[in-house]
Amino acid sequence: MIPLHDDNPTERFPFVTIIFIAVCVSVFLYQESLPQNPGQAFVFHYGAIPAIVFGQAAFPEDTAVAIPASLTLLTSMFLHGGWMHLLGNMLYLWIFGNNIEDAMGHVKYVVFYILCGVLAALTHAMTDPSSQIPMVGASGAISAVLGAYLLLFPRAHVLVLLPALGMTRVPAGVVLGMWFVTQLVSGGMSIGAQGGGVAFFAHIGGFVAGMALIGLFKRPDVPFFSPGRSRRWDR
Repeated sequence: MIPLHDDNPTERFPFVTIIFIAVCVSVFLYQESLPQNPGQAFVFHYGAIPAIVFGQAAFPEDTAVAIPASLTLLTSMFLHGGWMHLLGNMLYLWIFGNNIEDAMGHVKYVVFYILCGVLAALTHAMTDPSSQIPMVGASGAISAVLGAYLLLFPRAHVLVLLPALGMTRVPAGVVLGMWFVTQLVSGGMSIGAQGGGVAFFAHIGGFVAGMALIGLFKRPDVPFFSPGRSRRWDR
């Protein structure tokens, strides 16, 4: 189920969401421009490595450390592992992020996004504190946006593409609920797996953080469980 559009108009121009997308795309293009070895070093320096974050490992003494390990919980949000990783994340952020930015205001949205992204990264790191595999991607922060959207706009409709079936409109609560269940199942199946892969527990942690914190960040005039709005693509 690939989301393409929602029917949830906004009152404020989502320039923070656009800035987040622009930064992620710019950083990824820079990553892609690097030769293989410097590119790998870039990911290891700015990705969040659980063992280094928790002090269970360190870079070799002859390796220049770019930033403190704790800051990689932030910088890792703007790195991505490939084109599909980047495009998938940016698609979800574009569709759902503008409404959450509208519901909070620009400044609170920045704080919410970064805070939840850090909490999501820590959730993943705590599942295997000794891991020396760098975690990268905006998925944790975007998952928080999805969790917030589920509580604020579950009755909004999302135009989705169903492979082999075509396009249809589905309530956001169904789309995001199914997405979260998929993360739970996939996360459970990934426990004990060796090597890299999808950081499902960052998705889970971000989603839960977004649901837990949205009440503190949304504007008072924005209700929970808002009714659906007009379907703009029908006009």
